[in-house]
This record gives sequence, C-alpha cells and structure tokens, in this order.
Amino acid sequence: MPDSLQDLGSRRAILAKQIAALSDLRSGSISSTSGRCGKPNCRCHQPGNPVHGPNPRLTYKDHGKTVTESLPTPAAQKKAEREIAEFRHFEQLLREFMEVNAKI
Repeated sequence: MPDSLQDLGSRRAILAKQIAALSDLRSGSISSTSGRCGKPNCRCHQPGNPVHGPNPRLTYKDHGKTVTESLPTPAAQKKAEREIAEFRHFEQLLREFMEVNAKI
C-alpha cells in the first residue's frame, strides 16, 4: 500500500528539520601526497632517505575550478573530515527529501 499523503508530509517535515539541524559542512575529498621537495640539498634527495609526507590535502571545486588546500595539522584534517561527512549526510537527506516530494 502506498504511503498516505499525511505520512509523506510528515516524512518531509522530519527531513526538513534534519537538514536544518546540520552543522558545518563542505564538499570535497581528502588525500595524502608524498614526494621530494624542490631543494636539491634536502635529505629527501639523498639515497635511502625517506621523501616528505604524507601530507594531507583537501580537494574541492570552487566555481568550476579544482582547488587543493593543505591540512597543516591533525585538528584541521579532523575538522575537514567531519565537514565532508556532514556534507555526505546532507546529500542523502536531500535525495530522500526529493523522493518524498516527488511522491507528494
């Protein structure tokens, strides 16, 4: 049996409240880079020595352009991870909201 109009309206209201209650969010992804720097006398260019990294980076789109930011501290990385997770939750809630709206 399909959901009643009242049930769908209630579900939509619940989803709207959940969307309104979201905390800081941002799109993007986190990756790590490692490598040699541009200083020829640096230890990373010496045989047997490790390269620099891993260095966490946040990558996202801004007005159609890809932007990459360094995450200099573990706290900055954790904050970005929380914001990205919250954005993923927002996307899921939005999909559900749109589905309910279409049924209404």
